[in-house]
Amino acid sequence: MSGRKGLLTIGGIAAAAGGYYFYQAGGDPKVAKKEVEHDYASAKRSAQGKDLSGEEAKKAGEEWARRAGSKIDSTVNDVRGEVREFDKTVTQKAAEAESKLDKLRHDSAAKFEETKKTTGKELKREVDAFDQTVERKASEAKSGLSSWFGFGK
Repeated sequence: MSGRKGLLTIGGIAAAAGGYYFYQAGGDPKVAKKEVEHDYASAKRSAQGKDLSGEEAKKAGEEWARRAGSKIDSTVNDVRGEVREFDKTVTQKAAEAESKLDKLRHDSAAKFEETKKTTGKELKREVDAFDQTVERKASEAKSGLSSWFGFGK
């Protein structure tokens, strides 16, 4: 009889548990089955020691946050390094451009002075030639006029 009572007790507990899950699922047998499977998996993890307590979950979250923070810090440092390198490159290129600009200024000034001297010499020569031509023509005109009045050669 005691074997029969045990079976009856286990059957009663199983029926009560089934009724509980069926009631929680709102009468839907598929949902009740999923809840039973979920509770079974949770019980199994707990029995195997894989269930995380609140403190363990907090520690795991803190570890994850520490790793994520470390990766973020590393990324920020990498970006800062790249910005420094870019800044050095820009500064170097700006210095090179300034140097080239100064050289062009110097070369242009030297070329301007050379052109000014050459043009000045050519202008002076042309003015002297013009003056000689004017003096010669004036002299010829003067002698031509003088000869009309009998003063000439």
